[in-house]
Amino acid sequence: MSFPWTDRAVREALSLPSDGATGDRSFTGVSTDTRTLEAENLFVALRGESFDAHDFLAEAVKAGATGLVVEEGSEAPGNATVYPVPDTLVGLGALARHRRQGLAAPVVGITGSSGKTSTKDLLRGALSESFRVHATAGNFNNRIGLPLTLLATPDDAEAVVLEMGTNEPGEIAALAEIAGPDIGVITTVSETHLENLGSLEGVLEEKLDLFRGLDPDGLAVVGDEPPVLSERAAEISPSVVTGGLSDRADAEHRPDQVEQDGAGNFTFLWKGQEVALGVPGRHSVQNALLALIVADAMGVEPGDAARGIGRVGPGSMRSEVRHLGDLTLLVDCYNANPQSLRAALDLLGSVEARSRRVAVLGSMLELGPDADAFHDRAMADALAARVDLIVATGLFAEAAEGLVGTEKGPEVVIAPGIEEARAVLATALEGSEVVLLKGSRGVALERLIPDLEARFGTGEEA
Repeated sequence: MSFPWTDRAVREALSLPSDGATGDRSFTGVSTDTRTLEAENLFVALRGESFDAHDFLAEAVKAGATGLVVEEGSEAPGNATVYPVPDTLVGLGALARHRRQGLAAPVVGITGSSGKTSTKDLLRGALSESFRVHATAGNFNNRIGLPLTLLATPDDAEAVVLEMGTNEPGEIAALAEIAGPDIGVITTVSETHLENLGSLEGVLEEKLDLFRGLDPDGLAVVGDEPPVLSERAAEISPSVVTGGLSDRADAEHRPDQVEQDGAGNFTFLWKGQEVALGVPGRHSVQNALLALIVADAMGVEPGDAARGIGRVGPGSMRSEVRHLGDLTLLVDCYNANPQSLRAALDLLGSVEARSRRVAVLGSMLELGPDADAFHDRAMADALAARVDLIVATGLFAEAAEGLVGTEKGPEVVIAPGIEEARAVLATALEGSEVVLLKGSRGVALERLIPDLEARFGTGEEA
């Protein structure tokens, strides 16, 4: 039986008067998209920067919607039941909050400047051996995606894992209010989305709102980097657990016998169980530890959790390892900030190479007025890394000025745009290199992949 979205339930969720509620009116689900709307759905008309779903109310009714959540004063066509609210985005969250209150399954919320999607995937793997898990698909982690994820929760779900993203103050607090998490996880904090969050302190405060939204007896889990994260978390939550590889992590939540293979994948022991990661990079060890901590708190046996985590591979364009003939391609084009760039360079340096290691660097976006300084420092990190050739594009092209032709360190080639980078790779690569593509989503460095596949072969993920 699906969740009963009756007329009375919708009015209760939206804080609308129940006078005149129709006892025999019910809805088969909640939708925000006329293209996927199903018969007898409740349609929520959202407004965005480039769209207004109120323009498609007639299409929604024609597609089968029998209920419409609209902004007050909007005209609604047909015989659909209309629910006027001041803000339909807030209304969507209220519907999701109502759904969450009807769930018996524990809810885990995960945020962080880097690693939240990977940690979510690893936790889903760790829990799946013991529970029926419903988790965020892709990166549906904002004020639209998280409510839709909650609204789609099956009745038989035994655990819910929600990713929470933010690029402006107050977003995590709003998501935590909707999700009501029993367990909160902050992977790390670093310089991300500074255009709206202002500073590292602003990022930290925004992420910590997840713990402010926990119940007093809720569990707060953090990574051990940076040190201030666990320190500030302890001021908010009485029960903070820290996982990681450093001495700052709780002793029982550090890995033993950490080893890395030539492909950049790690194995380690945790509670006597071997954990063999299919997601490469040292940063993945910390993400896995956070997932293991949560699984342990939820009663999953260590062996089951380790086995489930071992079945998880990298997400699309997140530390993917592809083999194009003898060329090894590290595709990390989904997001970029100074911290995640260092992790990607570390992975590049750890992968066995037949010849050169090549780093193609794309702009790190949304870093605010100090973006140039961040790129200068990140370029210094790249010069100190185990890399032979740096192809500097976008803002990295500016940071690389004056470095071309220097005798010490890796070779640096400036390629301001994607076409210039394509031309550089066409002449620089022989087919036996390890190549890292690292940049923010808006840069879309994956546009270089088809040319590499045409030259060296269509790749399979490692």
